Amino acid sequence: MKYVIQEHHASRLHWDLRLEHKGVLKSWAIPKEPSNDPEIKRLAIEVEDHELDYADFEGMIPEGEYGAGKVKIWDSGTFDAIEFTDSKVDFAIYGKKLKGHFHLIRFKKAGPKNWLFFRAKED
Repeated sequence: MKYVIQEHHASRLHWDLRLEHKGVLKSWAIPKEPSNDPEIKRLAIEVEDHELDYADFEGMIPEGEYGAGKVKIWDSGTFDAIEFTDSKVDFAIYGKKLKGHFHLIRFKKAGPKNWLFFRAKED
């Protein structure tokens, strides 16, 4: 399944994590650059789903449109879902920059759209 992280220079720089799931790209905005270090956990804010072909998008979103700014692919590849529920996503990433087992865990205390994104510690 498709995996991509797009570096998005909108009103604030962030990284958009997108995972193919049930015919769409499930999407999260990550305010700080993703990391391969399992000690670093990143906030990931759930945003609207995108169409699958958006995984290849690079370019400018015009001023006045939602998300206006430059978008470039930061990392891409495939992933295998180990678990994909409404509150937890465990998956293996096979990207160019990120590789390995990662988690997305819904962080309910911080709000319904807030998740934590981090690499699993190796066993």
